Amino acid sequence: MRKYLKLLGIFWRFSILRELEYRVNFLTNAFMSVFWLFWGVISATIFFAHRDTVGGWTFEQVLVVLGLYTLFTGVMEAFFRPNITQMIEHVRNGTFDFVLVKPVDSQFYASFHSLTMWRLVDILAGAALIAYALRAMGLTPTGGQLLAFGLLLLVALILIYCIWLAMMTMSFWFVKIDNFAELFYAFYETGRFPISVYSGLLRALLTFVIPVAFITTFPAAALMGLLEPTELLIGIVLALALLALTNRLWRFAVRSYASASS
Repeated sequence: MRKYLKLLGIFWRFSILRELEYRVNFLTNAFMSVFWLFWGVISATIFFAHRDTVGGWTFEQVLVVLGLYTLFTGVMEAFFRPNITQMIEHVRNGTFDFVLVKPVDSQFYASFHSLTMWRLVDILAGAALIAYALRAMGLTPTGGQLLAFGLLLLVALILIYCIWLAMMTMSFWFVKIDNFAELFYAFYETGRFPISVYSGLLRALLTFVIPVAFITTFPAAALMGLLEPTELLIGIVLALALLALTNRLWRFAVRSYASASS
């Protein structure tokens, strides 16, 4: 474990130093992250101009959901998208051979060796919006609520990682997989609002197939004391199952890889 933590530090330090070579670009992109968060708040304000609740959630409660949506957008764009992009190029060009011969787990290296630093602003901005919404509601989460929130944050991280790992793995069989990422983002956009806004088949799809509800709605509900214990249990089981399945998928894909030297 210590070895991998040390490697993460080396990988991410190199990525940060590389991006700091272009500081104006970093500042511009950071500003745009804050701008899009502000625009999301304005959009939510427009919805609530004509009603008091949306899907049974108040304006401040929806801001918590929006904060989580922004936070996890930052996680995906900072940690996962740059790696999937490089993974596609490695497989396409036959340079994935150099990943396999490194004295480190190939899944770990392919998943975490690159970082887009300026997208960390999304994570900070999302956390700030959550803190603001809680303060606006005069709400102080209890220890149990914070524990459930922390567990669901971990569940959300695992689910997001598994989804991106599955998309990354598809590069072994498909030449271009950008459309998979865009399709996922099309569904992820629904996470700007609570899952209760949707009904029927769409709600089930966004809960169990593309588990957006476990990324934004349920962690928000946990933080505000609105979570059902069964939802937490389902989230943990779903995350562990997907983690095991995607790991098996990765190992199968690596065995199926036709290297440049074969």
